Amino acid sequence: MCRKKFQIPFNGLGGLQHHFFVQQLVDVRKNSSRKLDGGVPCEVCQEESGEDLEKVAVATVYCVDCRQKLCEQCSRPHKRWKGGAHQVKPLGAAVEQELIQLRAGSCDNHKVELYCYACNENVCSRCSAAQHRNHYKRGIREAAGNFMPTIAHDDTAVLNASASVRSQSEQAKQDVQRFCTEVDVVEDLVQETGGQVKRSVDEQMKGILGELQSVSSESLKQAASVEETYQLALVSMESFHAYSRELLDKGRPSDITRAACQLHDRATELLNDDVTAVKYRPPHVTFAPADVMQIKRLNFIGKLAINNEVRPGTLTHVMPFL
Repeated sequence: MCRKKFQIPFNGLGGLQHHFFVQQLVDVRKNSSRKLDGGVPCEVCQEESGEDLEKVAVATVYCVDCRQKLCEQCSRPHKRWKGGAHQVKPLGAAVEQELIQLRAGSCDNHKVELYCYACNENVCSRCSAAQHRNHYKRGIREAAGNFMPTIAHDDTAVLNASASVRSQSEQAKQDVQRFCTEVDVVEDLVQETGGQVKRSVDEQMKGILGELQSVSSESLKQAASVEETYQLALVSMESFHAYSRELLDKGRPSDITRAACQLHDRATELLNDDVTAVKYRPPHVTFAPADVMQIKRLNFIGKLAINNEVRPGTLTHVMPFL
């Protein structure tokens, strides 16, 4: 509960300081709750009778000094001890609060009468003389009265601090909610801006590729037209060559004379039609890519700003005990 370290004694858990107040509550609870045949058994009679429960009388009182539940007969000696009568109280629900007040502490099995400030312990007169002789002591009621204002003051301070912690906890929850909302808004804005940049880049790419495709298509059409001109000229020249060789090899003199002028005119026509003047001149296409490093430096998306300054109205007080 207190989150503090402590040293376990060498003799184990049994060596830890006894919590008399809690033990007292346990004892009183047992006194008011345990039943046997409609009543609480007398502890003295129960010890003497052994397992014969029929001889056990019902306890009617509780001896505060001996911490025993007693029947009327067994309680009589406790009321007339030579050293002083014991505190014998009737059993019942009302005895619980009374016992708590009467036995605010314990010193082994002795009656508490003093409080030792040096040892921070409740002590009886016997232990006070033997173990706390030179210590500063006061009566148990006086010491309790001295401690009560401090406890009340500490309780009020802790209560006020708890209210501050609760308020700060609520403020922290609101800050978390507001922060998450801001993150969502910024994320959406980054996504939207990035999408716009991507669409812009895609449009630029589409435009450049479209222009390149148009130039390529036009140039290929020109190349095809030039090639067609070349092929037509070659066909005509090869046809002239084949006819001329056939005439020279197999024609009669009359055939040669009859076709000589026409062949010369055709040859002149073919030679004057210089198809080599028709040339294919493709455009020189290059691409200068943008400087990627410069693009990164330009920061098309934007810049994220993180401000760690305290917002107005945000609780920043830290409790000194935390």
